Amino acid sequence: QQRDKLKQYQKRISVNLERERALARQLLKEGKKEKAMLLLKKKRYQEQLLDKTENQISNLERMVQDIEFTQIEMKVIEGLKIGNECLNKMHQVMSIEEVERIIGETQDAVDYQRQIDEILAGSLTEEDEDAILEELNAITQEQMELPEVPSEPLPEKIPEASPVKNRPKPELVAAS
Repeated sequence: QQRDKLKQYQKRISVNLERERALARQLLKEGKKEKAMLLLKKKRYQEQLLDKTENQISNLERMVQDIEFTQIEMKVIEGLKIGNECLNKMHQVMSIEEVERIIGETQDAVDYQRQIDEILAGSLTEEDEDAILEELNAITQEQMELPEVPSEPLPEKIPEASPVKNRPKPELVAAS
């Protein structure tokens, strides 16, 4: 509101300045130099007032912007405050001991599930593994029975083998 009033005041001063300038010209034409000087001094004073008014308007606008920014900051701070309260409530609900207890229970459940999986998958114990290895060794011993060695003496002279005809070797051709 104050800014608007100052702007209206500026308009009035501007109108007065133009009117007084025109009046000063007329007085100079009429030869009334003293009155014209007085009007120009008054005009100069009003110009200074106009500059002061402009500075005040600028200060008011800056102040309005500062107030608006402070309001935004207050909303941000309020949001941070609410968020902090929410975090504190969540920390009260979920203490470190509670988290450690839940993690321990989860690990126990995972171990228990692994045991169930091993049972269902037919996993063997070490004793079962040892028994299987012994049975495997026994089976391989049975299969390794060697044939009997002939008791007849070997002939001393090896009968001559019939000559083998030299056949041409087939050529290998690369496929393309």
